[in-house]
Parts: sequence; structure tokens; C-alpha cells
Amino acid sequence: MTATTGSLKRLAVLGAGSWGTTFAKVLADAGREVTLWARRDALATAIRDTRLNADYLPGVSLPENLSATSDFDEALAGVDAVVLAVPSQALRENLRVFRDSLPPDVPVVSLAKGVEIGTGLRMSEVIARVGQIEPDRIVVLTGPNLAAEIALERPTASVLACTDHDRACAVQEACATPYFRPFTVTDVIGAEIAGTGKNIIALACGIADGLGLGLNAAASLITRGLNEMTRLGVELGAEPATFAGLAGLGDLVATCWSPLSRNRTLGRRLATGIGLDAALEAAGGQVAEGVVSCRSVRDLAVRHKVDMPITEAVYQVCYRHLPPGRLMGFLMDQPHSPE
Repeated sequence: MTATTGSLKRLAVLGAGSWGTTFAKVLADAGREVTLWARRDALATAIRDTRLNADYLPGVSLPENLSATSDFDEALAGVDAVVLAVPSQALRENLRVFRDSLPPDVPVVSLAKGVEIGTGLRMSEVIARVGQIEPDRIVVLTGPNLAAEIALERPTASVLACTDHDRACAVQEACATPYFRPFTVTDVIGAEIAGTGKNIIALACGIADGLGLGLNAAASLITRGLNEMTRLGVELGAEPATFAGLAGLGDLVATCWSPLSRNRTLGRRLATGIGLDAALEAAGGQVAEGVVSCRSVRDLAVRHKVDMPITEAVYQVCYRHLPPGRLMGFLMDQPHSPE
């Protein structure tokens, strides 16, 4: 059954991190009844009692039509759509818990950006296989999504990708607000590869910035990063135009440039030479997806024989002890080629 525009009145958001909480707020501000599921009962209780998620979104007041619970059966009861807002590498584990309670036929919206380690599956593929959900029910939200800015109601545009355009339009209607403007596409592959690849390029940009290498280096990394993301996406069946839009260039610029970007910030820490473990510890538990994605995307690129030198360089810094100061040298020493 295809959802119709305007039919999504009640939604559950599974995952009360910064992005899950922010998107729950967006849905509530769009006039929907929203239940936010938190793994910890103490966090759910605090959200209900204070209208705040002080752990992940401090200082942002949450709407009255946003409730919270630690019981996912309660969260999912009677909903018209489900939003999955758990980290990409924990998605499979969580789906094994959620799947028997997920209502049939409703759209399932994925906020996770990544490629699963080992399997090389995109997040929508993990949802389809592990959650036993038809692919045309899965809607991928991507684009420039800096949670802190959206939570403060600063204007942004994003992308909803689904092979069933009507479902994407239904979710579009459900989350559109004066400060959050969603667009729709049917290129799920392109949207997901772009949303994954940009975190890796942001790590590289953070390293370059931490080393004081200047704006030419940053612009080169962003541009060539877009190029290698596009090559991989097209090889997997994506449309090249997706990478020139919000899901590709838009998200890439925001993630590579903003001090709010966890991946860029982690790259700056890596530039000091403290090593990956210490840099992650300094992040205070915040997930920087690019650290994991550089492994899984590199494996995907090798499997499909796609040259991705920036991804390879970031992987070498994170996992093969390449000194961060050698990252740009690694790239500058690549064989000459046409652009």
C-alpha cells in the first residue's frame, strides 16, 4: 500500500541522540504527534518532565506534542510512519529487536548515514534485509543536516530519497516546516553513497585545516572528494546528478566546512598526532561516522575497482598509522591523470 500525501499524522522516532531528537522536533513543529524512543528510561523521563534532552541537545526546548518513552512497543503503537535514528553500525542489532514490532505497510525513514562494515550494505539495504521491509517503503533522509542548526530553527533544505515517489512525498509533507524544506528524489543509491562519503572527506578536510594547509587544499579535497564519491555511486547504479545536489555537494560543503561537524572536528584532532583512540575519546562519545565509513567504503571501492584516493588516505591515517602530516603528500604523489 502506498502512503498518500498528508496521511502521516503520528510518527515514532527510534533513537534519542542529537539528530533523532532534532528530527522528532521537526516533525512535531510540522504538526505531527511524535513519540521519541530512548534506550535509557532516565533519558525518556527527563525529556517528558523537562521538555529537554540535556544529554544530546542541551538548551533546546521540545514541543508539547513530542512525547518520550523507553518502551518501543509503546512508541510504535498506532503510528503512521517509523523513523530509525540509531548509528549506522548499530542498525542491524537494533533492527533485530525492533522488527517484530514494526507496523506493516508504513514508511520507514532512515536517518543513518553509512555503509555496513563487512557486508558493504547501504543502510536501506540493511533495513530491507534485517528488518524484512520492502525496499519501496524505505525513505532515506540526507542532505546538509547539522542537527544543532536545525534544532535552533535555522533554515535548511534536505533530501528524501525513496524508489516510491508517493511515499517520499508523504514524508515530505509530514516534516516540512518554515525552517526545514525537504525535496524528494528517487535515487536512493546516490543519496546514501553521498551521505556516507561526505563524512570521510570531512575528516580529510579537518586534518588539512588542523595542519594549517589553507583554503586551496580544502577546496581541492572537497572537489576531488565529490568526484570520487560520484564515481563510486555511478558504479553502483546511482544518478550522477544526485551528487551535484543537496545530498551530494550540499551535504559535503556543510560537513567539511562547519565547526559543528563531528567529522571535521575529529579530523582536526587527528592532525595533532594524538592518534585515533585519543581523538575519539576527546569526542566525548559523539559518533563521527567517517571513522567507520572510511573502512567500509574503502572495501566497497576495492570490490568494485573504483579509485578513491582521499578515502584511502583517510583510512591509512586512521588504521595504518600514516602520520596526518603525510595525508596531503600521499594525495599529491598520486599518478597524474585527467580531471
